[in-house]
Amino acid sequence: MASGDWYTCLSDDLEEMRKTARRAVHAHNHMAPDARGDCAPELVALFRKFGPNVKIEAPFHCSYGVNIEFEELVYLNTGVVILDSGSVRIGARSMLGPGVQIYCADHHPEAELRGQGIERALPVTIGCDVWIGGAAIILPGVTIGDGAIVGAGAVVRGTVAAGTRVAGVPARAI
Repeated sequence: MASGDWYTCLSDDLEEMRKTARRAVHAHNHMAPDARGDCAPELVALFRKFGPNVKIEAPFHCSYGVNIEFEELVYLNTGVVILDSGSVRIGARSMLGPGVQIYCADHHPEAELRGQGIERALPVTIGCDVWIGGAAIILPGVTIGDGAIVGAGAVVRGTVAAGTRVAGVPARAI
């Protein structure tokens, strides 16, 4: 997965990793309301990097967790989904609105291979001080530069330059 080459997502090893992530996500999503200021320890332990003062609202979902890096003061609102078959890095002070979805899996274009679970993982990088509006979708291989703003409901399929505002389907500079 880490190489960006085609692989099968149906392997037993990857299924075990997904089960571990589901258990950690479940622990986080079912914390008592008074404990909501923190993330479940099982979830924090899953991530590659978990900077200080990161806040993840419930519900939250990730595929593996081990490919995710959060810098300091990152905020994820309710309903964020990160399908992290590839590396996902979210820079300091970035905020994701409710229902934001980040996808790393790029499924094979040939139907027969796609049906066999063949995919590749492309990284997603979100810079520092980025705001991503609710229900935006970030597709595989996308980089969003520092200080950029992604409008609610946008579908981002290409690089967003630092300081740029994008919106729409597909997302375009505004």
